[in-house]
Amino acid sequence: MGYKVAVVGATGNVGREMLQILAERNFPVREVVALASHRSAGSTISFGEKTTLKVQDLTKFDFTGTDIVLSSPGASVSKEFSPKAAAAGAIVIDNTSYWRMDPDVPLVVPEVNPQDLDWAHKKNIIANPNCSTIQMVVALKPLHDLARIKRVVVSTYQSVSGAGKEGMDELFTQTRGIYVNDAVERTKFTKQIAFNVIPHIDVFMEDGYTKEEWKMVVETKKILDPAIKVTATAVRVPVFIGHSEAVNIEFERPVTAEEARNALRKAPGISVVDHRADEGYVTPLESAGEDSVFISRIREDATIENGLNIWVVADNLRKGAALNAVQIAEELHRRGALAKKAA
Repeated sequence: MGYKVAVVGATGNVGREMLQILAERNFPVREVVALASHRSAGSTISFGEKTTLKVQDLTKFDFTGTDIVLSSPGASVSKEFSPKAAAAGAIVIDNTSYWRMDPDVPLVVPEVNPQDLDWAHKKNIIANPNCSTIQMVVALKPLHDLARIKRVVVSTYQSVSGAGKEGMDELFTQTRGIYVNDAVERTKFTKQIAFNVIPHIDVFMEDGYTKEEWKMVVETKKILDPAIKVTATAVRVPVFIGHSEAVNIEFERPVTAEEARNALRKAPGISVVDHRADEGYVTPLESAGEDSVFISRIREDATIENGLNIWVVADNLRKGAALNAVQIAEELHRRGALAKKAA
């Protein structure tokens, strides 16, 4: 018993992570196909420790007989190929931004809203949220269950891997160049990223917010509760892997730091590391390669009624993208939604 799984965008940062996590978690597969653009076709990529896959050209692939598609190409590629895969009978778990706000496509974080998978059949496409949204709503869900959240103010500190391999290469090249007095060149980011921070992720919108900040607002409402008010400031920082967030939360009733800490400790997908001492918190460096959403610096905010501050850190390539997609596939399998396909 197993599924035929296709990974679209297999040669990218997230695609490689998807393949690794499928193998690590022993997802029931009978066949795995790696798909990418024609430029990558013919190259090889690892699946687990012993298996090597030959990358196939996405534009020439026939999805007939494919059970699950884990997709992480660009949004324009997803727009074209996710419906083709779905029409061929596959369930598509799409990591791009294209489908997230489609009213007929569930936007799912398994620890938060697995019930939304009940209507995945509408288009046979399930959307993976934005990386910064995922880790925030995992942290917010147990707190919202404890005492309803009215408002969230979040500042993100997002690693360059969120901008793909090109972002990681640019940070590395600029950092090395500065040490040897080379001219700083930039192609991926709007300003120098080495030894700097950039308060600009994605394009600017008419109201002055960036699209990355808008995503956090609308996705949180779709996933968790449309009544929650969210305002965000998204910042790119010179870190290779791991997004961090400073989150200020306003509740409908008073919540103590201890209440919040206990609720978070019991919640799935969360590790609380909150000691009021040197090294008693998690940084993005420690989150790299880990599956958990880490929460530290839990403290009450005396400047507003019913306020709380938390520090949230996660590996954006894992929980922020690839792991969440695989967890959706695991939840579909657990629910029996894929039973006929595995036969």
